[in-house]
Amino acid sequence: MARRERVVRMSVEQPLWSALTAYRILTMLYAVLLAVFGREKYDRPWVAVAFLAVLVVWTLATLPKVSNATACTKCFLGADLTIALTGILLTPLADFEAQQMDGPTLPSIWTAGSVLAFAIKGGWRWAAFASSFVAVANIVERGHPSRDTFHNVLLVWVASIAIGYVIEVARASERTLARALEIEAATRERERLARDIHDSVLQVLAMVQRRGTALGGEAAELGRMAGEQEVALRTLVSSGLVPTTRVSEDAAEGAVVRSVEVDDEPSEEADCDLRALLAPHAGSRVSFAEPGAPVLLAPAAATELAAAVSAALDNVRVHAGENAQAWILVEDWPDEVIVTVRDDGPGIPDGRLAQAEGEGRMGVALSIRGRLRDLGGTAEVISVPGQGTEVELKVQKVPRGKAGSAR
Repeated sequence: MARRERVVRMSVEQPLWSALTAYRILTMLYAVLLAVFGREKYDRPWVAVAFLAVLVVWTLATLPKVSNATACTKCFLGADLTIALTGILLTPLADFEAQQMDGPTLPSIWTAGSVLAFAIKGGWRWAAFASSFVAVANIVERGHPSRDTFHNVLLVWVASIAIGYVIEVARASERTLARALEIEAATRERERLARDIHDSVLQVLAMVQRRGTALGGEAAELGRMAGEQEVALRTLVSSGLVPTTRVSEDAAEGAVVRSVEVDDEPSEEADCDLRALLAPHAGSRVSFAEPGAPVLLAPAAATELAAAVSAALDNVRVHAGENAQAWILVEDWPDEVIVTVRDDGPGIPDGRLAQAEGEGRMGVALSIRGRLRDLGGTAEVISVPGQGTEVELKVQKVPRGKAGSAR
Protein backbone atom coordinates (compact mmCIF):
# COMPACT_ATOMS: atom_id res chain seq x y z
CA MET A 1 0.00 0.00 0.00
CA ALA A 2 1.64 3.23 -1.10
CA ARG A 3 1.37 6.41 0.95
CA ARG A 4 0.40 9.61 -0.73
CA GLU A 5 -1.25 12.84 0.34
CA ARG A 6 -4.82 13.50 -0.60
CA VAL A 7 -5.91 17.12 -0.36
CA VAL A 8 -9.51 17.51 0.67
CA ARG A 9 -10.82 21.00 0.05
CA MET A 10 -13.54 21.86 2.51
CA SER A 11 -14.10 25.57 1.81
CA VAL A 12 -17.65 26.83 2.14
CA GLU A 13 -16.44 30.30 1.13
CA GLN A 14 -15.05 29.23 -2.25
CA PRO A 15 -18.45 29.56 -3.99
CA LEU A 16 -18.64 33.09 -2.57
CA TRP A 17 -15.37 34.02 -4.28
CA SER A 18 -16.73 32.66 -7.54
CA ALA A 19 -19.93 34.65 -7.10
CA LEU A 20 -17.92 37.78 -6.30
CA THR A 21 -15.93 37.36 -9.52
CA ALA A 22 -19.14 37.23 -11.54
CA TYR A 23 -20.60 40.15 -9.58
CA ARG A 24 -17.64 42.41 -10.33
CA ILE A 25 -17.86 41.71 -14.07
CA LEU A 26 -21.62 42.27 -14.24
CA THR A 27 -21.55 45.47 -12.18
CA MET A 28 -18.64 46.78 -14.26
CA LEU A 29 -20.76 46.32 -17.40
CA TYR A 30 -23.70 47.93 -15.62
CA ALA A 31 -21.64 51.02 -14.73
CA VAL A 32 -20.42 51.32 -18.32
CA LEU A 33 -23.97 51.01 -19.72
CA LEU A 34 -25.23 53.67 -17.32
CA ALA A 35 -22.54 56.01 -18.58
CA VAL A 36 -23.25 55.21 -22.24
CA PHE A 37 -26.99 55.79 -22.00
CA GLY A 38 -26.58 58.88 -19.81
CA ARG A 39 -23.64 60.41 -21.67
CA GLU A 40 -25.59 63.53 -22.66
CA LYS A 41 -26.09 64.63 -19.07
CA TYR A 42 -22.41 64.67 -18.13
CA ASP A 43 -20.89 68.13 -17.63
CA ARG A 44 -17.40 66.71 -18.08
CA PRO A 45 -17.74 63.41 -19.99
CA TRP A 46 -13.97 62.96 -20.21
CA VAL A 47 -13.86 62.45 -16.41
CA ALA A 48 -16.41 59.63 -16.66
CA VAL A 49 -14.64 58.07 -19.64
CA ALA A 50 -11.26 58.18 -17.92
CA PHE A 51 -12.53 56.67 -14.69
CA LEU A 52 -14.59 53.95 -16.37
CA ALA A 53 -11.62 53.00 -18.55
CA VAL A 54 -9.55 52.54 -15.39
CA LEU A 55 -12.41 50.61 -13.79
CA VAL A 56 -12.71 48.20 -16.73
CA VAL A 57 -8.97 47.56 -16.93
CA TRP A 58 -8.68 47.12 -13.15
CA THR A 59 -11.66 44.76 -12.91
CA LEU A 60 -10.50 42.49 -15.73
CA ALA A 61 -6.83 42.53 -14.69
CA THR A 62 -7.62 41.63 -11.06
CA LEU A 63 -10.06 38.78 -11.63
CA PRO A 64 -7.46 36.24 -10.35
CA LYS A 65 -7.21 38.28 -7.16
CA VAL A 66 -10.82 37.53 -6.23
CA SER A 67 -10.66 33.85 -7.10
CA ASN A 68 -9.70 32.74 -3.56
CA ALA A 69 -8.66 34.03 -0.16
CA THR A 70 -4.95 33.44 -0.77
CA ALA A 71 -4.78 35.65 -3.86
CA CYS A 72 -6.94 38.36 -2.29
CA THR A 73 -4.25 40.23 -0.33
CA LYS A 74 -4.58 43.26 1.92
CA CYS A 75 -2.76 45.42 -0.63
CA PHE A 76 -5.24 44.46 -3.32
CA LEU A 77 -8.20 45.15 -1.04
CA GLY A 78 -6.83 48.56 -0.18
CA ALA A 79 -6.25 49.46 -3.83
CA ASP A 80 -9.67 48.15 -4.83
CA LEU A 81 -11.41 50.19 -2.16
CA THR A 82 -9.41 53.27 -3.17
CA ILE A 83 -10.65 52.99 -6.77
CA ALA A 84 -14.24 52.66 -5.56
CA LEU A 85 -13.94 55.71 -3.29
CA THR A 86 -12.25 57.70 -6.04
CA GLY A 87 -15.11 56.95 -8.41
CA ILE A 88 -17.66 58.08 -5.83
CA LEU A 89 -15.84 61.36 -5.13
CA LEU A 90 -15.30 62.09 -8.86
CA THR A 91 -19.03 61.80 -9.61
CA PRO A 92 -19.87 65.48 -8.86
CA LEU A 93 -17.00 66.57 -11.08
CA ALA A 94 -18.35 64.57 -14.02
CA ASP A 95 -22.06 65.02 -13.39
CA PHE A 96 -23.13 67.81 -11.07
CA GLU A 97 -26.81 66.98 -11.53
CA ALA A 98 -26.28 63.48 -10.09
CA GLN A 99 -25.07 65.09 -6.87
CA GLN A 100 -28.22 67.16 -6.52
CA MET A 101 -30.75 64.45 -7.45
CA ASP A 102 -29.34 61.35 -5.76
CA GLY A 103 -28.34 59.87 -9.11
CA PRO A 104 -25.98 56.92 -9.42
CA THR A 105 -22.27 57.40 -8.81
CA LEU A 106 -19.70 56.59 -11.48
CA PRO A 107 -18.90 53.07 -10.13
CA SER A 108 -22.56 52.57 -9.18
CA ILE A 109 -23.15 49.21 -7.43
CA TRP A 110 -19.65 48.01 -8.37
CA THR A 111 -18.60 49.57 -5.05
CA ALA A 112 -20.48 46.89 -3.12
CA GLY A 113 -18.20 44.24 -4.66
CA SER A 114 -15.20 45.90 -3.06
CA VAL A 115 -16.90 45.84 0.34
CA LEU A 116 -17.96 42.21 -0.11
CA ALA A 117 -14.34 41.25 -0.82
CA PHE A 118 -13.43 42.66 2.60
CA ALA A 119 -16.28 40.68 4.19
CA ILE A 120 -15.31 37.37 2.59
CA LYS A 121 -11.62 37.82 3.34
CA GLY A 122 -11.71 39.08 6.93
CA GLY A 123 -15.21 38.72 8.33
CA TRP A 124 -17.58 41.32 9.75
CA ARG A 125 -14.89 43.60 11.22
CA TRP A 126 -13.20 44.06 7.86
CA ALA A 127 -16.62 44.58 6.26
CA ALA A 128 -17.50 47.28 8.81
CA PHE A 129 -14.17 49.02 8.11
CA ALA A 130 -14.65 49.11 4.33
CA SER A 131 -18.35 49.98 4.36
CA SER A 132 -17.70 52.87 6.75
CA PHE A 133 -15.33 54.45 4.24
CA VAL A 134 -17.90 53.97 1.48
CA ALA A 135 -20.59 55.54 3.67
CA VAL A 136 -18.47 58.61 4.37
CA ALA A 137 -17.55 58.97 0.69
CA ASN A 138 -21.22 58.82 -0.37
CA ILE A 139 -22.23 61.44 2.20
CA VAL A 140 -19.38 63.74 1.16
CA GLU A 141 -20.23 63.22 -2.54
CA ARG A 142 -23.85 64.24 -2.03
CA GLY A 143 -22.94 67.40 -0.17
CA HIS A 144 -26.47 67.64 1.25
CA PRO A 145 -27.48 63.96 1.63
CA SER A 146 -31.14 63.07 1.57
CA ARG A 147 -33.03 60.39 3.49
CA ASP A 148 -32.54 57.97 0.55
CA THR A 149 -28.80 58.49 0.72
CA PHE A 150 -28.68 57.55 4.40
CA HIS A 151 -30.98 54.61 3.71
CA ASN A 152 -28.73 53.21 0.99
CA VAL A 153 -25.59 53.76 3.05
CA LEU A 154 -27.09 51.98 6.06
CA LEU A 155 -28.29 49.10 3.90
CA VAL A 156 -24.81 48.47 2.47
CA TRP A 157 -23.23 48.79 5.91
CA VAL A 158 -25.59 46.33 7.64
CA ALA A 159 -25.64 43.83 4.75
CA SER A 160 -21.84 43.66 4.47
CA ILE A 161 -21.43 43.15 8.23
CA ALA A 162 -24.08 40.42 8.23
CA ILE A 163 -22.37 38.60 5.35
CA GLY A 164 -19.01 38.84 7.11
CA TYR A 165 -20.48 37.42 10.31
CA VAL A 166 -22.10 34.50 8.48
CA ILE A 167 -18.77 33.69 6.83
CA GLU A 168 -17.00 33.65 10.21
CA VAL A 169 -19.61 31.25 11.59
CA ALA A 170 -19.21 29.00 8.54
CA ARG A 171 -15.43 28.92 9.00
CA ALA A 172 -15.78 27.98 12.66
CA SER A 173 -18.18 25.17 11.76
CA GLU A 174 -15.78 23.97 9.08
CA ARG A 175 -12.88 23.80 11.53
CA THR A 176 -15.07 21.87 13.98
CA LEU A 177 -16.00 19.38 11.27
CA ALA A 178 -12.35 18.94 10.26
CA ARG A 179 -11.41 18.23 13.88
CA ALA A 180 -14.25 15.73 14.23
CA LEU A 181 -13.09 13.90 11.10
CA GLU A 182 -9.55 13.80 12.48
CA ILE A 183 -10.71 12.34 15.79
CA GLU A 184 -12.88 9.75 14.03
CA ALA A 185 -10.02 8.64 11.80
CA ALA A 186 -7.62 8.46 14.76
CA THR A 187 -10.12 6.43 16.77
CA ARG A 188 -10.61 3.93 13.95
CA GLU A 189 -6.87 3.52 13.50
CA ARG A 190 -6.39 3.06 17.25
CA GLU A 191 -9.02 0.33 17.28
CA ARG A 192 -7.40 -1.38 14.30
CA LEU A 193 -3.99 -1.37 15.98
CA ALA A 194 -5.56 -2.52 19.23
CA ARG A 195 -7.08 -5.52 17.44
CA ASP A 196 -3.73 -6.42 15.90
CA ILE A 197 -1.96 -6.08 19.25
CA HIS A 198 -4.63 -8.12 21.01
CA ASP A 199 -4.33 -10.89 18.44
CA SER A 200 -0.55 -11.11 18.77
CA VAL A 201 1.41 -9.40 21.54
CA LEU A 202 -1.21 -9.47 24.27
CA GLN A 203 -2.03 -13.12 23.62
CA VAL A 204 1.65 -14.06 23.93
CA LEU A 205 2.10 -12.06 27.13
CA ALA A 206 -0.99 -13.67 28.64
CA MET A 207 0.29 -17.12 27.71
CA VAL A 208 3.73 -16.39 29.24
CA GLN A 209 2.06 -15.23 32.42
CA ARG A 210 -0.07 -18.38 32.72
CA ARG A 211 2.75 -20.78 31.88
CA GLY A 212 5.23 -18.98 34.12
CA THR A 213 2.87 -19.10 37.07
CA ALA A 214 2.25 -22.80 36.48
CA LEU A 215 5.99 -23.63 36.28
CA GLY A 216 6.97 -21.61 39.36
CA GLY A 217 10.49 -20.53 40.32
CA GLU A 218 12.24 -18.10 37.97
CA ALA A 219 9.56 -18.76 35.38
CA ALA A 220 6.98 -17.38 37.85
CA GLU A 221 8.92 -14.12 38.06
CA LEU A 222 9.06 -13.97 34.29
CA GLY A 223 5.32 -14.58 34.20
CA ARG A 224 4.74 -11.79 36.70
CA MET A 225 6.74 -9.35 34.58
CA ALA A 226 4.84 -10.43 31.46
CA GLY A 227 1.57 -9.81 33.31
CA GLU A 228 2.68 -6.30 34.26
CA GLN A 229 3.62 -5.53 30.66
CA GLU A 230 0.29 -6.90 29.48
CA VAL A 231 -1.61 -4.56 31.81
CA ALA A 232 0.53 -1.59 30.76
CA LEU A 233 0.06 -2.36 27.09
CA ARG A 234 -3.70 -2.81 27.46
CA THR A 235 -3.89 0.57 29.20
CA LEU A 236 -1.89 2.21 26.42
CA VAL A 237 -4.04 0.65 23.72
CA SER A 238 -7.33 1.59 25.36
CA SER A 239 -6.40 5.19 26.25
CA GLY A 240 -3.70 6.27 23.79
CA LEU A 241 -4.39 8.34 20.70
CA VAL A 242 -2.79 7.36 17.42
CA PRO A 243 -2.45 10.38 15.10
CA THR A 244 -3.35 8.94 11.73
CA THR A 245 -4.27 12.14 9.95
CA ARG A 246 -2.64 15.51 9.67
CA VAL A 247 -5.16 18.32 9.51
CA SER A 248 -3.88 21.79 8.77
CA GLU A 249 -5.21 24.97 7.27
CA ASP A 250 -3.43 26.60 4.36
CA ALA A 251 -3.37 30.30 3.66
CA ALA A 252 -6.93 30.15 2.34
CA GLU A 253 -8.98 29.61 5.46
CA GLY A 254 -11.21 26.61 5.36
CA ALA A 255 -8.99 24.55 3.04
CA VAL A 256 -8.10 21.39 4.90
CA VAL A 257 -5.29 18.96 4.08
CA ARG A 258 -5.68 15.43 5.31
CA SER A 259 -2.82 13.01 4.92
CA VAL A 260 -4.18 9.49 4.54
CA GLU A 261 -2.96 6.12 3.43
CA VAL A 262 -4.77 4.96 0.34
CA ASP A 263 -4.19 2.50 -2.40
CA ASP A 264 -2.84 4.11 -5.55
CA GLU A 265 -5.22 2.01 -7.62
CA PRO A 266 -8.54 0.41 -6.73
CA SER A 267 -8.20 -3.22 -5.82
CA GLU A 268 -9.01 -5.56 -8.63
CA GLU A 269 -8.48 -8.73 -6.58
CA ALA A 270 -10.98 -11.51 -7.09
CA ASP A 271 -13.47 -12.36 -4.36
CA CYS A 272 -12.12 -14.70 -1.70
CA ASP A 273 -13.70 -17.98 -0.60
CA LEU A 274 -14.32 -17.59 3.12
CA ARG A 275 -14.33 -21.39 3.57
CA ALA A 276 -10.62 -21.57 2.71
CA LEU A 277 -9.79 -19.10 5.48
CA LEU A 278 -11.87 -20.86 8.13
CA ALA A 279 -11.09 -24.48 7.26
CA PRO A 280 -7.67 -24.51 9.07
CA HIS A 281 -9.49 -24.01 12.39
CA ALA A 282 -11.18 -27.42 12.07
CA GLY A 283 -9.74 -30.09 14.35
CA SER A 284 -10.50 -32.50 17.12
CA ARG A 285 -11.94 -29.71 19.30
CA VAL A 286 -13.42 -27.54 16.54
CA SER A 287 -16.15 -28.72 14.18
CA PHE A 288 -16.56 -26.83 10.92
CA ALA A 289 -19.82 -26.83 8.94
CA GLU A 290 -19.78 -25.09 5.55
CA PRO A 291 -21.98 -24.75 2.46
CA GLY A 292 -21.20 -26.91 -0.56
CA ALA A 293 -20.55 -23.88 -2.78
CA PRO A 294 -17.88 -21.18 -2.35
CA VAL A 295 -18.72 -18.36 0.06
CA LEU A 296 -17.38 -15.36 -1.83
CA LEU A 297 -16.52 -12.08 -0.13
CA ALA A 298 -14.20 -9.19 -0.93
CA PRO A 299 -10.65 -10.09 0.21
CA ALA A 300 -10.54 -7.44 2.94
CA ALA A 301 -13.96 -8.43 4.29
CA ALA A 302 -13.13 -12.14 4.22
CA THR A 303 -9.81 -11.57 6.02
CA GLU A 304 -11.36 -9.45 8.76
CA LEU A 305 -14.24 -11.86 9.25
CA ALA A 306 -11.82 -14.79 9.52
CA ALA A 307 -9.76 -12.81 12.06
CA ALA A 308 -12.90 -12.20 14.13
CA VAL A 309 -13.64 -15.95 14.08
CA SER A 310 -10.07 -16.63 15.17
CA ALA A 311 -10.46 -14.17 18.05
CA ALA A 312 -13.67 -15.89 19.12
CA LEU A 313 -11.91 -19.28 19.13
CA ASP A 314 -9.06 -17.78 21.16
CA ASN A 315 -11.62 -16.70 23.74
CA VAL A 316 -13.01 -20.24 23.79
CA ARG A 317 -9.55 -21.69 24.52
CA VAL A 318 -8.76 -19.08 27.19
CA HIS A 319 -12.08 -18.90 29.02
CA ALA A 320 -13.77 -22.23 28.30
CA GLY A 321 -10.64 -24.34 28.74
CA GLU A 322 -8.37 -26.38 26.47
CA ASN A 323 -10.85 -29.25 26.39
CA ALA A 324 -13.86 -27.17 25.38
CA GLN A 325 -15.62 -28.14 22.19
CA ALA A 326 -16.37 -25.46 19.59
CA TRP A 327 -18.45 -25.39 16.42
CA ILE A 328 -18.19 -23.06 13.41
CA LEU A 329 -21.23 -22.73 11.16
CA VAL A 330 -21.09 -20.74 7.90
CA GLU A 331 -24.33 -19.65 6.23
CA ASP A 332 -24.29 -18.03 2.79
CA TRP A 333 -27.44 -15.99 2.12
CA PRO A 334 -28.15 -13.90 -1.00
CA ASP A 335 -27.42 -10.56 0.72
CA GLU A 336 -25.28 -11.52 3.72
CA VAL A 337 -22.91 -14.07 5.21
CA ILE A 338 -23.45 -15.36 8.75
CA VAL A 339 -20.75 -17.14 10.72
CA THR A 340 -21.66 -18.61 14.10
CA VAL A 341 -19.06 -19.73 16.66
CA ARG A 342 -20.47 -21.75 19.56
CA ASP A 343 -18.84 -23.56 22.47
CA ASP A 344 -19.91 -25.83 25.33
CA GLY A 345 -18.02 -23.93 28.00
CA PRO A 346 -19.35 -22.47 31.27
CA GLY A 347 -20.71 -19.34 29.55
CA ILE A 348 -20.15 -15.69 30.39
CA PRO A 349 -21.56 -14.31 33.66
CA ASP A 350 -23.85 -11.29 33.37
CA GLY A 351 -21.89 -8.04 33.21
CA ARG A 352 -18.56 -9.77 32.63
CA LEU A 353 -18.05 -8.30 29.14
CA ALA A 354 -18.64 -4.75 30.36
CA GLN A 355 -16.30 -5.35 33.29
CA ALA A 356 -13.57 -6.73 31.03
CA GLU A 357 -13.87 -3.73 28.73
CA GLY A 358 -13.54 -1.41 31.71
CA GLU A 359 -10.36 -3.26 32.74
CA GLY A 360 -8.88 -2.72 29.27
CA ARG A 361 -9.50 -6.27 28.05
CA MET A 362 -10.83 -5.43 24.60
CA GLY A 363 -10.93 -8.87 23.00
CA VAL A 364 -14.65 -8.89 22.26
CA ALA A 365 -15.02 -5.13 21.89
CA LEU A 366 -12.20 -4.70 19.38
CA SER A 367 -11.11 -8.02 17.92
CA ILE A 368 -14.68 -9.14 17.25
CA ARG A 369 -17.21 -6.30 17.41
CA GLY A 370 -14.74 -3.70 16.19
CA ARG A 371 -13.87 -5.72 13.10
CA LEU A 372 -17.49 -6.33 12.21
CA ARG A 373 -18.40 -2.70 12.76
CA ASP A 374 -15.66 -1.60 10.34
CA LEU A 375 -17.11 -4.00 7.78
CA GLY A 376 -20.60 -2.58 8.26
CA GLY A 377 -21.70 -5.82 9.90
CA THR A 378 -22.77 -6.87 13.38
CA ALA A 379 -21.46 -9.17 16.10
CA GLU A 380 -23.84 -10.55 18.70
CA VAL A 381 -22.68 -12.48 21.77
CA ILE A 382 -25.26 -14.76 23.39
CA SER A 383 -24.27 -16.57 26.55
CA VAL A 384 -26.15 -18.40 29.27
CA PRO A 385 -24.14 -19.41 32.37
CA GLY A 386 -23.58 -23.15 32.28
CA GLN A 387 -24.77 -23.51 28.67
CA GLY A 388 -21.85 -22.14 26.65
CA THR A 389 -21.46 -19.06 24.48
CA GLU A 390 -22.54 -18.28 20.93
CA VAL A 391 -21.03 -15.52 18.79
CA GLU A 392 -22.99 -14.61 15.64
CA LEU A 393 -21.15 -12.59 13.00
CA LYS A 394 -23.06 -11.00 10.10
CA VAL A 395 -21.52 -9.28 7.07
CA GLN A 396 -23.48 -7.75 4.21
CA LYS A 397 -22.39 -8.64 0.72
CA VAL A 398 -21.14 -5.59 -1.18
CA PRO A 399 -21.43 -5.64 -5.00
CA ARG A 400 -18.11 -5.35 -6.82
CA GLY A 401 -17.16 -1.80 -7.65
CA LYS A 402 -18.87 -0.25 -4.60
CA ALA A 403 -16.36 -1.25 -2.02
CA GLY A 404 -13.74 1.42 -1.31
CA SER A 405 -10.07 0.66 -1.31
CA ALA A 406 -8.95 3.35 1.12
CA ARG A 407 -8.24 2.59 4.74
